[in-house]
Amino acid sequence: MATSTTRAPGNSRAELITDAALALLAERGMRGLTHRAVDERAGLPQGSTSNYARTRQALLEATVRRLAEREAQVLAPGELPVPGGEPEGRGQGEAADGPDALVAGLALALHRYLTRHPELLICRYELALEATRRPELRDFFDATGRQFREPLVALMTAAGSAEPERHALSLVAWCEGLMFSCAAGSYHRSVPTVAELRTGFTELLRGMLGSHRR
Repeated sequence: MATSTTRAPGNSRAELITDAALALLAERGMRGLTHRAVDERAGLPQGSTSNYARTRQALLEATVRRLAEREAQVLAPGELPVPGGEPEGRGQGEAADGPDALVAGLALALHRYLTRHPELLICRYELALEATRRPELRDFFDATGRQFREPLVALMTAAGSAEPERHALSLVAWCEGLMFSCAAGSYHRSVPTVAELRTGFTELLRGMLGSHRR
């Protein structure tokens, strides 16, 4: 029998259900995500998940929404420092301002995701693949992804990018490739250090913004 999910203080029943759904996706894949299994994983009476999300589509949408919330807590895009401005929430070891601070913030956020929450990456890939077969879920999945893409475009604009949309795409593609390699690819045992990530981000941004950026 599946173990139950412990409800964190202040978590709603909806969060308990969707966190259980994410745990099932990480452990069993898409085939293991059923209303009954979520009830068991969450330690709730049978029928609780059906009352919350009556169809599989509704359950998948709620799970995508919760994944976006959990990823936002990990990546914290609003805390990334704006080049030339005052960082809103510098982490330990970040530079005071400028492109170096942006590089440090990106490296810390990505390292936190890769080392502390790899199960969320597995969930992301399970849901992304399912979205390729469900057009209605694809639209929903893409909409939730904009909460990360739009801040990156703003950051690239602030960093001096002449083509912020294209450069944001390159940045996302680099991060996505690295995350897949470390979560499910051949580098799953070789997660880069913060210093290595900083070097990678520095090289990437230098190429996009010009050699005068450091």
